[in-house]
Amino acid sequence: MSKHDPRIDAYIANAAEFARPILEAARERVHAASDEIDETIKWGMPTFVYRGKILCGIAAFKQHASFGFWQHALVVGEGTPRDGMGSFGKMTSIKDLPSKAKLAPLLEKAMALIDAGTPPAAARKTSAQKPPPQAPDDFAAALKGNDAARGTFEAFSPSQKREYVEWIVEAKREETRARRIAQALEWLAEGKQRNWKYQRR
Repeated sequence: MSKHDPRIDAYIANAAEFARPILEAARERVHAASDEIDETIKWGMPTFVYRGKILCGIAAFKQHASFGFWQHALVVGEGTPRDGMGSFGKMTSIKDLPSKAKLAPLLEKAMALIDAGTPPAAARKTSAQKPPPQAPDDFAAALKGNDAARGTFEAFSPSQKREYVEWIVEAKREETRARRIAQALEWLAEGKQRNWKYQRR
């Protein structure tokens, strides 16, 4: 029997009303693929793990939800864009989520890649380092409007970027998230890392 993480229950419960059925259906379809799939939270988002390796993940934003395969290019195809941090574009209703019949073979393919020991494309290029985190839509939009902040963020290492991205996506309320984005822009414009206060000590 697949394990369910209560943190993901809470994540879905706190998501926007339109996103809940999308996330619940995606979760159900992922678990239907294998009883060896477990759940966890990574980078502030629900993540599904198969035999110790990341399989895929889901996320909810203000106006859309997303579903993404960890080995996106190898599972869905090199030419398929990753719009909205996901493998199937920005989903605004359950109709945008692939049906059980369409998703099942993709999940099987993703699991087969893990069984074969195939590393993600990014890992093959960066000697097993984690791929750089993508800024969520609202944070990316805010960065576009602030040249100084964007320049600092783009110059950061993947781990430095990840600190900001995780801090923002882990916010439970929209007001908190907006406040963190504003604070991030201020610090980035000053060339500061997320934990700059502790680094000075």
